[in-house]
Amino acid sequence: MNIYEVEDSARQIVAELLKVWESSVKATHLFLSESEIENIKQYVPQALHAIPHLIVAEDDSGRFVAFAGVDGRKLEMLFVSAADRGKGIGKYLLQYAVDTYSVNELAVNEQNPLAVGFYTHMGFTVYKRTETDEQGGHYPLLYMKRK
Repeated sequence: MNIYEVEDSARQIVAELLKVWESSVKATHLFLSESEIENIKQYVPQALHAIPHLIVAEDDSGRFVAFAGVDGRKLEMLFVSAADRGKGIGKYLLQYAVDTYSVNELAVNEQNPLAVGFYTHMGFTVYKRTETDEQGGHYPLLYMKRK
């Protein structure tokens, strides 16, 4: 596995990362309908282009299997393709973000208990809860910090 930060000039990989995102969301965000996923999917390329630090994971064949986005010390996104979940890739990406960018904060959908458990296992604790997500949708968020 190869983990590295994508340079601005290499952002043409967004289409491949969008496949990873969709696979991950369909496996983990069971509270979203197909139409909600399709709606959110429209905004993912923009988010990928806007994130200051886009970190990707490739398998040994060069296929993208996961990615993370960091802004300041906050983890803004972390997605692992459905076929590659449970292999420690998310842990490697998160540890890379912590080690490289001193990430100590994130927000996670409360309705994604596997992600909440993962972040708790990685040393993050909830400090705030909101009834809606950052776009005003009815998806409660848990804000977590790592000491």
